[in-house]
Amino acid sequence: MKPQKLNTQQTLKLIETLKHRFESNTDRHKGIKWADVEERLKTNYKKLPALNQMEATGGEPDVIGKDKHTGEIIFVDCSPESPNGRRSVCYDAEALASRKEHKPKHSALGMAAEMGIQILTEEEYRKLQKLGQFDLKTSSWIATPDDIRGLGGAMFCDRRYNTVWIYHNGAESYYAARGFRGSLRI
Repeated sequence: MKPQKLNTQQTLKLIETLKHRFESNTDRHKGIKWADVEERLKTNYKKLPALNQMEATGGEPDVIGKDKHTGEIIFVDCSPESPNGRRSVCYDAEALASRKEHKPKHSALGMAAEMGIQILTEEEYRKLQKLGQFDLKTSSWIATPDDIRGLGGAMFCDRRYNTVWIYHNGAESYYAARGFRGSLRI
């Protein structure tokens, strides 16, 4: 799953897809201009393979903000449900190794690292949910504090009854309807 360098045609297709999504969802990135996003994309071409992986795994990445200190454009998976190509994964490598039977193929943290993205924190997940309604039928692992993970747990979120819920589960658990959302700063 490691991102591969994109050729010119793939780069143009990705940028066109991102532009269309950006223009179709202006409420997600008020005050940010496409020209600024496109400039960052073209001058940070080494990050395009990670962004392409977000797209290829069903994340539908879109701009949700800009870092005031660094100027980085923040892309987050904005697919209505947890990205389909990143489901049925346990939380991390330790959890994956602990499974003796019925192992999932990967872990959320391992897959995110291979892709070159970060798994969302609780704060980032809640911010995303203010931009729309996500994970109405699925759930998404989120970055779990070390003290919780040290006890064998991991956290995930979803939206039900018009409320964002934070839950816990054993880190080794995995479900067909649970994946993870990621972010990438460019």
